[in-house]
Amino acid sequence: MIEAVEIERMSRTEKVQAMELLWRSMAGEPEKVESPGWHKKILASRLAKVEAGKGEFLTVAQLKKRLARRST
Repeated sequence: MIEAVEIERMSRTEKVQAMELLWRSMAGEPEKVESPGWHKKILASRLAKVEAGKGEFLTVAQLKKRLARRST
């Protein structure tokens, strides 16, 4: 198992490469990666809003603007 201190010693490039390897490994077996319960609740809530005609949809530009306002 890799210790946190080993990750801290990695260069930024090495960290990105490690993340890519981990992602590929997990993406190859999606059935083994279960979403947490809180995530399922949020998705169910959003689906219910859409089905009730109350879903809110944004363009990419609108989303970027909203996120930019949050970060200031």
